[in-house]
Amino acid sequence: MTAKTMDNHNRWRSKTVAFRMSPEEANQLDAFVQMSGLPKQDYLIQRALQREVIVNGNPRVYKGLRIQMEAICDDLQHISAERFIDDELLDRVEQITSIMRGMMEETNQDKEELNDP
Repeated sequence: MTAKTMDNHNRWRSKTVAFRMSPEEANQLDAFVQMSGLPKQDYLIQRALQREVIVNGNPRVYKGLRIQMEAICDDLQHISAERFIDDELLDRVEQITSIMRGMMEETNQDKEELNDP
């Protein structure tokens, strides 16, 4: 049995929540977790409680984004003119786009703060 841990509000995390997913859903979840830079438990708690998942740029996030972008490029190269792009690929692209936009906005805000006297 795993040890109980405390959350950010000094509450014991003693309850276990489990559910089943298809292999495709699990792969998609793993991709989103990887891009968030959060541990899977923290990502799932934020999403399940309908809280915003805030991604802070760090080497772990950049590595996750790079890996997902490489996978998307591979998928796109294998798509023929007759094959449609599946929803999972579109979801990954949307997630990466959202993260990149947020990071760009954060960078622009940092630049503006440095330029303001």
